[in-house]
Amino acid sequence: MPADRSRKPVTRKQKPETGSQQAMNTAVRLLTRRDHTRYEVRQKLKQRGFSAGAIRAAVTECERLNYIDDERTARIYIGQLVRRGFGFRRIAAELKKKGLQGKRIEDILKQQQVEIDEREIARRVLQKKIKSLEREADRKKKRDKLYRFLDYRGFNRSIISELIREFIN
Repeated sequence: MPADRSRKPVTRKQKPETGSQQAMNTAVRLLTRRDHTRYEVRQKLKQRGFSAGAIRAAVTECERLNYIDDERTARIYIGQLVRRGFGFRRIAAELKKKGLQGKRIEDILKQQQVEIDEREIARRVLQKKIKSLEREADRKKKRDKLYRFLDYRGFNRSIISELIREFIN
């Protein structure tokens, strides 16, 4: 009988991760939590100290795998902002902050403007806000506060004026 030889398991040496592989892993981890724009992923990788080449490679690969899709992210983000009661001027500004700009993003925003009634969103937001201003006795102060509030929310000024006349009078 042959002697029992303890065999060591065959292990393969793992290659050390390259900077672009580490950047890719970090990008994927970021994107599993929520959608990020190309710009956001670049910024987050840059903050973590990855080289420009590693960032470029990771972002390109994420786009190829459809992990990053700025149009999809824009649609999702627009929907979130509409549900939170923001107007299209504010939504456009928020999209720019996320690096979402250009012809395709403008087209998505225009399409959303057709599909969503901004006046109705402003009306809903105004009804909630008016409750908090019931104790305000001065009509002018009340009107000014409502106007500033809706303007900050990014609603069209003609819609704001129309709704304030409707609610205050």
